[in-house]
Amino acid sequence: MKLSLDSILNEKPAWEKAGVKLPSFDIAAMRARTEAAPEWIHFGAGNIFRGFIGSLAQRLLDAGLAETGIIACDTFDYDIIDRMYTAQDNLTLNVLLNPDGTVSKEVLAGVARGVKADFSDPAAKAALRAIFRAPSLKMLSFTITEKGYQLRRPDGSLLPVVEADMKDGPETSRHAMAVVAALLLERYHAGKLPLAVVSMDNCSHNGEKLKASVVEMAKAWVANGFAPADYLAYLEDEAVVSFPWSMIDKITPRPHPRVVEMLAKDGIEGMEPIVTSKKTFIAPFVNAEKPQYLVIEDRFPNGRPPLEKAGVYLTDRETVNKTEKMKVTTCLNPLHTAMSMYGCLLGYTLICEEMKDADIVKLVKRLGYVEGLPVVVDPGILSPKAFIDEVVNERLPNVFMPDDPRRIATDTSQKVGIRFGETVKSYLATGRDLRGLVALPLALAGWMRYLLAVNDAGEPMEVSADPLKDELQAQLAGIVWNDPSTGAGRLRPILAKVSIFGVDLTQTPLAAKIEGYFLRLLEGPGAARRLLRAELA
Repeated sequence: MKLSLDSILNEKPAWEKAGVKLPSFDIAAMRARTEAAPEWIHFGAGNIFRGFIGSLAQRLLDAGLAETGIIACDTFDYDIIDRMYTAQDNLTLNVLLNPDGTVSKEVLAGVARGVKADFSDPAAKAALRAIFRAPSLKMLSFTITEKGYQLRRPDGSLLPVVEADMKDGPETSRHAMAVVAALLLERYHAGKLPLAVVSMDNCSHNGEKLKASVVEMAKAWVANGFAPADYLAYLEDEAVVSFPWSMIDKITPRPHPRVVEMLAKDGIEGMEPIVTSKKTFIAPFVNAEKPQYLVIEDRFPNGRPPLEKAGVYLTDRETVNKTEKMKVTTCLNPLHTAMSMYGCLLGYTLICEEMKDADIVKLVKRLGYVEGLPVVVDPGILSPKAFIDEVVNERLPNVFMPDDPRRIATDTSQKVGIRFGETVKSYLATGRDLRGLVALPLALAGWMRYLLAVNDAGEPMEVSADPLKDELQAQLAGIVWNDPSTGAGRLRPILAKVSIFGVDLTQTPLAAKIEGYFLRLLEGPGAARRLLRAELA
């Protein structure tokens, strides 16, 4: 069996024998209706979209609650469209790796087609323009990562591609936000048609970030004569163009060889991962955990699919913000980052293996239950303690989830301000004693030690990609992993950076604690292990 329309339509018994659930709706009819009257287009065609957002469309289509599918558009890696969408007839094999050891397999067909956000390709550009001129279009959603919204470098200067897009105008848009602004301008010219522009990316205030970038691009075009002034009024009228906030949570790690082997034994061929020209590691299947959460501000000027019927929480902005804060500042993301720093130092390559390490489990539990829960934001729709319970007892230890601490360690400089800085701010605001914190400063000291690119055994290790990686490693240059004297006083300039931590840590008792832990992490082989055991005893 191969993942194709022909196979799932004509070899159903074989797929069913392999334990694969197939779509129950008429795929051809769905695609024809989507072509005639598109309702939902999504930017960012990677695994979180394929395995989560795409499954939402499948649920609604299978239940007869929707008639059209999603148009998947990639803004960064066009190979994904050619090699993962077109090559598999826009199908995805979703493999859920359950904590009890069972595996659920399903062919997802909720994507009507894939398209590239490539304005240098006349056909792709024309297709996108036609979609955005359609009165039927209700939602543009995103999973392009937080970096996709950024127009500026860390020093505040515009990215060269953004500067060029502002100067050259919408016709030659290259940056994702320029493409979005150009297509919304198309919708404006089509009659100021309404639309919900929904970020589903895992970042704080995602709708606000998305809107700010689109509006900044639009302002430049108005100033340069590429768009009428009224276009800005259109974008800023939430009754016509909304930018709802959301919170998303689902772990979709890199495709794992064990899953490829399992699928091959089931008789499913062609599942081997590929590496695209943009270095994306991707396969025709998505392996993911079963738990998933999506909370969206219910603001859709042109209507929306009945997403609540597919398990999505539709609520108000305040509740979305509280849910996002609960997850990102307390219940999941800080735990992930802390364990990943020490996991890398201790040589782990799987999150689930780390959860067999008593020292790392103590670190995670103290960070979540002892240091986080006292200042957690309770959203009301989800229990913070129950959320941590699920994370610690089911999600992180799941041996069938091949997630890698090195993946979690990516872009840490962009994350620590939210994942740890917000807790520090909450302690300061409520008058709590920061000197009682142990796991949080351990995590930050661990990150500094991780940046030295040497593990706890003294062996070289690769540091994951990060926009501030070169800058931070330059500031730490000369510090030796087994000589504490080389690290004395070296962290202060970094710890003072509000742009990284959200607060000047040198103005708090935490700076001294982080520095002390860092020096102990420089005490040669086994230093990280000794520090964890001593401080978490």
